[in-house]
Parts: sequence; structure tokens; C-alpha cells
Amino acid sequence: MIASDLKRAAATAGELSALTGLDVTHDSGLRETYAGAWQGLTHGEIIERFGEQYAAWKRGEPVRRGGGELETEVADRAAPVVLAHADKLPDNGTLVVVSHGGTIRTTIGRLLGLESYHWEGLGGLSNCCWSVLGEGARGWRLTEHNAGTLPEPVLGDDD
Repeated sequence: MIASDLKRAAATAGELSALTGLDVTHDSGLRETYAGAWQGLTHGEIIERFGEQYAAWKRGEPVRRGGGELETEVADRAAPVVLAHADKLPDNGTLVVVSHGGTIRTTIGRLLGLESYHWEGLGGLSNCCWSVLGEGARGWRLTEHNAGTLPEPVLGDDD
């Protein structure tokens, strides 16, 4: 199990560790997107103070929200962390990644090979929900997203 070193994700990973007995490795590369001057503001305050910048971001333009990170920069730092730990897994091993909604979405988009403009199409990730990726014939495959129950295998009509 790997986790962001920020307080909420680290606490969530700690709870999972207590339940599973798995050790947690904390990595700053899994931190949430740094949003500069937007940090700590409500949605309304962001629109009031940074309306044009917010509108450009919602249109899918590459925006340094509040002077912070681009979504591609978040993926640049987080995806290699996930890949490095995934490469160390035994066959059929499972890697649990505890991070933050924006970081998870951009990392999934990067791992799936989606253009950054389309990452928003994955939708948000609710607190304490998860996504499941696996290896497909042509790379990573998203099998479940924003889930709140344990995944069930997909069966064909003939099963």
C-alpha cells in the first residue's frame, strides 16, 4: 500500500493498514494538486476572485489554478510512483494507492493513455471510494471507478 503523505490520505491509509495488516509507504508524489491562491477557498470564492481562470479551466484549457500545478504536472509526478510500485508486485499482486481525487483522476487518465483534455470525463472520485485498474492486452484497463462496494468480476453471457 502506498499513500500520499498529506493528513487525510495518510489517516485513511492508516485505517486500511490496521484492518489489513499491510504496511504503508508514504510518498509526496501522491499529494493532491497544488492550487496556489485557490487553496482553502470555497467554490464561490474561487469563482468570485478567479472567474475567468476558473472558466478557462472548466473549458479544458491548461490552467495553473491559482498559480499552482497543471493537471499534467500532477500526473507527471504521481503516475511514475504508481508504476514503480506496480512493477514490484508479484504476479496477480494488488497495489492499493491512497491519494486524493484530482491526483487519482489525472493518474488514471495518464495510465490509460487518455489525452489530458479527456481526464475530466472520468469524473470525480468521492471520499472513501475507489477505482480498480488492471492489466489489459494493450495496457492498463479501468474496470471500476468511484466505487463504494467490492468489485465483482464481469461475466459474459455464456458464463
